[in-house]
Amino acid sequence: MKKLTVVASLLLLLTGCGYHTAGKAVKIPTDVHTIAIPVFANNTQSYRIEQILTAAVVKEFTSRTNYRVVNSASSEADATLHGTVVSTQIYGLTYDPKNGRLSSAEVVVSAHVSLVDRSGKSLFDNPNYYFREQYEFSLDPATFFREESPAVDRLSQDFARTLVSDILENY
Repeated sequence: MKKLTVVASLLLLLTGCGYHTAGKAVKIPTDVHTIAIPVFANNTQSYRIEQILTAAVVKEFTSRTNYRVVNSASSEADATLHGTVVSTQIYGLTYDPKNGRLSSAEVVVSAHVSLVDRSGKSLFDNPNYYFREQYEFSLDPATFFREESPAVDRLSQDFARTLVSDILENY
């Protein structure tokens, strides 16, 4: 009986409970210290969307990690994050019943992102990255302003936060 208790205790000690702290599972190889993040390509008609998304991703990598980030493709980088904005769409969600004008909409951005190391090996790849953000239009002409830009800014921050988490945790 004593032998069985010792074996069971040893097995329990070696296997552990399987829990780990969320957000700490970095999957990028340890030899990666510098990440190049060149401006994403833009295959859409949306003005500056690639610059807004790239800037948000650079800011997120800089603020959340200890990687050195360079803003262009470089031979000194250990890995390079490539991104292409594939599509941007705006969908009407609700309309003002009095005048039939759009009162709320949703902007949807689709992108292809990949992180490759110096030798070209893929460390992360997602060809179908989708993000959505809703916004409302002011119906009062005296207080009207375009809400698309703030919606795209919010979307880019969410995009960057999720992308960096996905890369670090390799989901």
